[in-house]
Amino acid sequence: MTGSKIAWDDTVLPFQLDRADIRGRVARLDGVLDQVLAQHDYPPAIEALVAEMALLTALIGESIKLRWKLSLQVRGSGAARLIATDYYGPGENGEPARIRAYASYDEERLDPNGDAFPQIGNGYFAVLIDQGEGMVPYQGITPIAGDSLANCAETYFAQSEQLPTRFELKHGRSTLAKGSESWRAGGVMLQHMPKASPQVTGEGGTGEEGVLAAADVLSGDAAENWNRVNILLDSVEVLELIGPSVAPTNLLVRLFHEEEPRIFDAQKLSFGCSCSEDKVRQSLSIYSARELVHMTRDDGTITADCQFCGSHYSFDPATLGFQAKEEMAGDKG
Repeated sequence: MTGSKIAWDDTVLPFQLDRADIRGRVARLDGVLDQVLAQHDYPPAIEALVAEMALLTALIGESIKLRWKLSLQVRGSGAARLIATDYYGPGENGEPARIRAYASYDEERLDPNGDAFPQIGNGYFAVLIDQGEGMVPYQGITPIAGDSLANCAETYFAQSEQLPTRFELKHGRSTLAKGSESWRAGGVMLQHMPKASPQVTGEGGTGEEGVLAAADVLSGDAAENWNRVNILLDSVEVLELIGPSVAPTNLLVRLFHEEEPRIFDAQKLSFGCSCSEDKVRQSLSIYSARELVHMTRDDGTITADCQFCGSHYSFDPATLGFQAKEEMAGDKG
């Protein structure tokens, strides 16, 4: 964002509504979203999908532990083939978490000014959590459902975790005082607190294609509390979500003052990519010298570009592949 940075830009604020047994988060993306989208010249429809996915990633990612990694992916049969995001948990308490995002699309099939979500087509929404070296990553997959990426995430939590979840998200370009434009996004996530043995009503889910929805998991007082808090969230306005003039704490008091929200420390966010020359070399270490010949450009180099941040890497083929490693090890011997 051009100009002075607002204290609550690029943050996620966790909160809890103890009376309703509901937890939540408020996210604001400003400079981070600008940096994510500045790496690519996406058409408007793809920009909208990446912005929504980045906001979902910020809201969901805040719950992972230090040094863990959360990845969200949407793969579809339509023109928007892939939307991928990563959230890197902070290395230490007080450090910012990092977000990056990338999209792949079929330019010939894309309607650049059409509605974004239908251009995904059929496919799946996936969540992957990497807990670090030596740990088996967690992965959950649900079908594309509803009419937004937020609906897909809600379906994932209901179906895979039996956790009723609601997202209210807004994003778009805002015009600054000097006439320049900047991306802003904001959203609220609500989630019922986990229960030891969630009660799933009926034989199948009431969601699209029979998947579970919030109504299938809650009953009695829990369902009443969930409905009440969701009605309160329905009153939120666009400028309250993304506008720079309303602090997240003030928004929570305005929406949920009767629920006596309990607010925790905000998590700062930054744009960040994990690519490096060493990681690219490692990914190419599985190839033989003969295979690397087919990757070599006319100028005698092998190049690689990071899809997330646009970093460009160039290598001498003689230094790549497992045979080069063996030769180096032999020389040292």
